[in-house]
Amino acid sequence: MKEHMRILELASRDALPDPIDEDSDIPVSIVRELVQAGYLTAIDASSFDGIVYLDMHITIPGREYLLRLQQREADAPEKELIADIERLRGMLISVSTGGPRIDDINESYHELYTKIDAQLINRGITNNIPFPDLWDWYGRWRSGDLPSYQSRRQFISEIINPLTAQVRQHAAGRPVVQVEPTGWQRVDRAIGEVRRSLAKAIDEEQFQAVGLLCREVLISLAQAVHDPAKHPSLDETIPSETDAKRMFDAYITATIPGSAHCVARRHARAAYDLAVELQHRRTAKFRDAALCVEATSSVINVIAIVSGRRDPAKT
Repeated sequence: MKEHMRILELASRDALPDPIDEDSDIPVSIVRELVQAGYLTAIDASSFDGIVYLDMHITIPGREYLLRLQQREADAPEKELIADIERLRGMLISVSTGGPRIDDINESYHELYTKIDAQLINRGITNNIPFPDLWDWYGRWRSGDLPSYQSRRQFISEIINPLTAQVRQHAAGRPVVQVEPTGWQRVDRAIGEVRRSLAKAIDEEQFQAVGLLCREVLISLAQAVHDPAKHPSLDETIPSETDAKRMFDAYITATIPGSAHCVARRHARAAYDLAVELQHRRTAKFRDAALCVEATSSVINVIAIVSGRRDPAKT
């Protein structure tokens, strides 16, 4: 597959030699495979003397195939890290759902957690797994709000899935958007889906879909913090369930003292407008979507700070 990728990369730059025959440095048998598969167009000048191709160009399916090969190549160095993270997921879930005793696997868990943490640091990715020890996880799941096995599996997945998505984004050379879990499960789950969607997006429709998801995240965030009894609307219009702007306006104004709330309100409104605009932009590109994700993530962090969810732990 590496030879397929090399030939298609040359073709994408119009850098293939012309002609290609059995004496060329480019394997003519692989060129034939790519032509027959529809990934390259070429003039077949073959004769009894041998195979010859002229005037080769990459096709749209060829570009899509090249992108898949490049993605696979980019993922290769990260496969071991992702496999380790999945092993860690298994340990966290198994001890909390009737599996092995903590003392039986805690030492192995420590070693694996330390290894993963070091590899994430090397990649500039924040380790958002908050349980360096399985007894820490025990204290969390026994706190009362994770009564069922399913709720514990989902809680761990909402931590692990965004992390593996960030590892894949890093492997693909795309910017990694860091957002610490807020504790608002719907928001954390949704922003994880946003990051996964951005990592996979390759065309205008998929980049537009990132805008839609960002809008939904901001609506969920506004719903999580807005209390009509404590945060009255600034224009006396009762916000609808999807009126994120009015909910943010009311919450931020009631929560941040002084004139600082004006800047924070504009920030939240601008992020929402950016998401709506991206959702409807028929020429959306990766940079548009990445900017939208960054703005949405920033608002999540701002609201988490304002609400006290980023305050240092009391000792």
